[in-house]
Parts: sequence; C-alpha cells; structure tokens
Amino acid sequence: MTTESGDRTEKLLALLLLQTMKGSTAAEKAAQLSIAGFTAVEIADMLNTTAAVIRQLLYTARKSKRRKSK
Repeated sequence: MTTESGDRTEKLLALLLLQTMKGSTAAEKAAQLSIAGFTAVEIADMLNTTAAVIRQLLYTARKSKRRKSK
C-alpha cells in the first residue's frame, strides 16, 4: 500500500468514526480516535482544537477510568 492510499484510508477511518459518534462529547471522540491509532495532533485537526486540549482530554479519561477500576 502506498503512502497516499494509506493516508486516504486513515482519513476514511476517521470520517467513519466521527460519523458514528455524532452527539458524543469531544472527550469520547478523542478517546476513540486515539484507540484507532491517531495522534493528538491528528485528532486536534479533526476536532478543530489544539493538541494540548486533546492530550488533556485523554489524560482525564484515563485518570477517571483508573478511579472507576479501584
């Protein structure tokens, strides 16, 4: 697979994930895109925000998940 087709596949994956998550919070969207392998910068571009905001959302999600499992 060439880089160009790989980029296109990634964009389609992101589009599908975002489409299925309509009505979800930015934190939920960021978490799913992160699980799918996208970086904070890529997620920020998709959600029209900054990478720092995405990193904070992901950190908070991981932190709250740890609390629930205790």
